[in-house]
Amino acid sequence: MSDSNKPPVWFWVGSVLLVLWNLSGVYSYLSTKFNQVEMLEAMTQAQRELFEAFPAWATAAFAIAVFGGTIAAIGLLLRKKWAKPLFVVSLVAAVAQFINWLFIQNAPEAFGSEAYTMPIIVVVIGILQIWFSKKGIQKGWLS
Repeated sequence: MSDSNKPPVWFWVGSVLLVLWNLSGVYSYLSTKFNQVEMLEAMTQAQRELFEAFPAWATAAFAIAVFGGTIAAIGLLLRKKWAKPLFVVSLVAAVAQFINWLFIQNAPEAFGSEAYTMPIIVVVIGILQIWFSKKGIQKGWLS
């Protein structure tokens, strides 16, 4: 490897931050699966009904989004080109889940405008992850 293909420090810092971000998504997913009683008890009746009606395909999309994103972020640390298409899959899965959450299930009716906050953040960071991995490929940092 030549010095020109050696990633700068900011690449490593960004990659570690993306691993941590995606691991927080995995934590969120696992919390919804293993801490349901506590979560449901803290919700209003409308929120609880919405959560309990979450379809299996949207749950699968959630899992694909967070686990795919985490594997892709690890791929960045390993300097692998396959991180980019996996980030794309992760973002598509997240968008599918959010379409269900916001428009099919109408979560803002039960949660208010805060129902939009996390989807917006996730989509923006998802786009950033794709750009970041694309930049790594263009610079020759990922192979």
